[in-house]
Amino acid sequence: MEKLLKRINDFNELVMFKHSIFSLPFIFIAMVVAANGWFGWKLLFLGVLAALTARNFAMGFNRYLDRDIDALNPRTKNRPNVDGRISPKAMLVFTLANALGFIVVAYFVNDLALYLALPILLVVGSYSYFKRFSFLAHIILGISLGLAPIAGVVAVSETITLWSVLLSLGVMFWVAGFDLLYSLQDIDVDKKLGLHSVPSRFGAQKTMLFSKVLHLLTVIFWLLFIIMSNSGFFGYLAVVVSAVMLAYEHYLVNKDFRKIDKAFFIVNGYLGILFFILIVIDVL
Repeated sequence: MEKLLKRINDFNELVMFKHSIFSLPFIFIAMVVAANGWFGWKLLFLGVLAALTARNFAMGFNRYLDRDIDALNPRTKNRPNVDGRISPKAMLVFTLANALGFIVVAYFVNDLALYLALPILLVVGSYSYFKRFSFLAHIILGISLGLAPIAGVVAVSETITLWSVLLSLGVMFWVAGFDLLYSLQDIDVDKKLGLHSVPSRFGAQKTMLFSKVLHLLTVIFWLLFIIMSNSGFFGYLAVVVSAVMLAYEHYLVNKDFRKIDKAFFIVNGYLGILFFILIVIDVL
């Protein structure tokens, strides 16, 4: 039993299950709005499974491909994919199992979800390659998580609405913006290893400026989502709260680079949860 728990903990550290908090709220925001309320226990269960398997696939694939890079980065050299706790074969099996699991979940959702399953996996898996040749990898990561609201509305209504696209674009810019800030931690390593990132190419100051622009676009597209989905007061309040939290995130990073972890994990985690709660209140 102790060995099993250790194994689970190693895989948890590999893919960081708790980071699912970034995508889960926006899947369910889309589902709540699409259903105009409660969407049922079945879709709740399938929604959670879809989000977890898609993310586990993406993270597992990323860790599998990045073994050589992570070994040379002081920040990541103790990860399970580097220090031998999880073998390359085990990572590959884990990754493929989650890809298959995502497709199976999509099958039980509806036909459109199944048709989109493989393209979604291709998109979320492509991030691992992009950072090796293009600084646009941050946008690819944003697109990967930005697919979450579209997946949510497809699950409920088997269609893709304009408001879900606007919500997704907001998520895309939000994720890309905070990934720019997070990548500041690796600016020297990226330069040394020849990796393509915005910080390594444009420097820290321009990276923070680009992040601010992306987060301004985030607020704009979330506001358009609120307008197009005919949300009420609490929907607009969700946008205001998000704008304040994003401003606080930039304040933390501008003040001290050592606060990047706090800005990345805590502020963004609470942002998604509060946005979800306010949208639920608005719909109800």
